[in-house]
Amino acid sequence: MAKSQIKLHYKNVMADVIGDEHGITTAQFDALAEHTLPLIAQINNERTAGKTPYRDLPYKTETAENVRELVAEIKEGCEVFVVLGIGGSALGNIALQTALNPSMYNLDGTQRRGPRLFVFDNVDPAQFASFLDWVEDKLDNTMFNVISKSGRTAETASQFMIVRQLLMDRLGPEGLRDHVVATTDADKGTLRTIAMDANLRCLEVPDGVGGRFSVLSAVGLLSAAMCGIDIDGLLAGARDMDARVSRESFRENPAALNAAIHYHFYTHGKRNSVIMPYSCALKDMADWYRQLWAESLGKRFDLKGSEVCVGPTPIKALGATDQHSQVQLYREGPNDKLFTFLQVDHHGQQLKIGPAPDCAAELGYLAGKDLGSLLNNEKRGTEYALLRDKRPCLTVLFDRVSAHTVGQFIYFFEVTTSLAGALFGINPYDQPAVELGKEATFALMGKEGNYKDDYTYAQFANDIRAETNVDENFLV
Repeated sequence: MAKSQIKLHYKNVMADVIGDEHGITTAQFDALAEHTLPLIAQINNERTAGKTPYRDLPYKTETAENVRELVAEIKEGCEVFVVLGIGGSALGNIALQTALNPSMYNLDGTQRRGPRLFVFDNVDPAQFASFLDWVEDKLDNTMFNVISKSGRTAETASQFMIVRQLLMDRLGPEGLRDHVVATTDADKGTLRTIAMDANLRCLEVPDGVGGRFSVLSAVGLLSAAMCGIDIDGLLAGARDMDARVSRESFRENPAALNAAIHYHFYTHGKRNSVIMPYSCALKDMADWYRQLWAESLGKRFDLKGSEVCVGPTPIKALGATDQHSQVQLYREGPNDKLFTFLQVDHHGQQLKIGPAPDCAAELGYLAGKDLGSLLNNEKRGTEYALLRDKRPCLTVLFDRVSAHTVGQFIYFFEVTTSLAGALFGINPYDQPAVELGKEATFALMGKEGNYKDDYTYAQFANDIRAETNVDENFLV
């Protein structure tokens, strides 16, 4: 039986549906095709030249094999699996778990195909302390996966240093070695040095792959495989999508269409991109998408060095929940958004609504209906309401949520991002604006030495405090 394919439905961004002022006319669509077509070939050539190594991840069979071998080695007796990471080292792990395992996975042992999974992507002391209190008597059956290419990310390093001390105090050096896996650079960096010194098990963060593009590498595959997710299905789905998004035909390439439509609306006053899954399984894909879109496309300078300050703002919503919290704004507020719905035809469960109480006959229209039908009709109702107010809408259609379709979705949006970057004329693979905040944190935490030239971290910290200390004159 053929594997299901996700599909992009774009009719409801066209002028025939929402009018010439807010929709894409036939002439505009033809112009988008002419503009985008050579960029498809360009990014395909960049891939062939090895400039976009994330595109080869679905074909890295040795990575999947290394992950499976490690899982076979550590899974027996592992009751708790903990990921320490932030941003691209965490969001993909969370999204895969939410999408492909039951909602009650951590709570109900009968629904689990592996250890409980916890992903800590922040340094909130109350949250982390609460977890450590809970896990302290379970350390013999707990595995920690610390993920950082450099090992110098302050948040992940701090988490790991706390866990390292806990393991050393309770289980000694052998316990540290037996209960930590490091996913890091193959050859260099602080975490690689620590791993070699402590003789830790290691997996590799692939060269040239930024964190937000890394979920189909060992970064995301280890926690998925530990928890029983079909990683071969994920990679097969991504390979299927690769064939589709490599097509040098604008109208047959879903990533080219998606990127061009987003580019058009950004350049026509709709600079916000709302992604709204009508599936709780896909809700954390919206978080993953937000980082991918924001960090890749929010750029001050274009490839020629001109200041452009571009970037669509990604916004997440969840259907049907956010019909009751955001749609009022979306319909009657500024018409500055493009909406992308995620729709699932078959939710994997059929749950019938019970009969209406005798005293509430007006609820009878719901009785006996399937809850999935209600959710999908909520999506159609919301889309219809937005279209009446000339709001452009896309839909990504899933036959069902599976490892195969999730792999397709991830790869689809990754290549969409590359094409959008080409349309905007920016580099979608760097993140220069992230560095200043990181360096400022280093300074405030007491890092020694020089920040730049003769300007020390201590001086830098004093300057930061002068600008950010609370001024009593402005406190009410």
